[in-house]
Amino acid sequence: MLNLSLLQSAHAAMVSTEEVARLAVSSAPDSGHARLAAVLARDNVRSEMERLGIDPASAHERVAALTDEEAASLADQIDKAPAGGIIGAILLVFFVLLVTDILGLTKVFPFTRSVR
Repeated sequence: MLNLSLLQSAHAAMVSTEEVARLAVSSAPDSGHARLAAVLARDNVRSEMERLGIDPASAHERVAALTDEEAASLADQIDKAPAGGIIGAILLVFFVLLVTDILGLTKVFPFTRSVR
């Protein structure tokens, strides 16, 4: 009688592969949500958000509301973004000055010949 009272029953249910994969990805330390939370926790990001008038708590709430795919996509975009985009700005200025030199509007580069 004592043995029967100690037995516990177990319940089993079918779990889809998609659900298991979603739980594995969302609980991983390198998931999109975790990477975005790490970015938002940095002091320079927090101070810049406050300077722009964004409440850091609401930013965390918005990140938590993202789906796993959206969070991973946003985290990948942040990882791939250039730091400040300074290279692109320098190249743009160089090409604008080069074209204006060729058109004869300026004379910045000595290696160009004006079409005028």
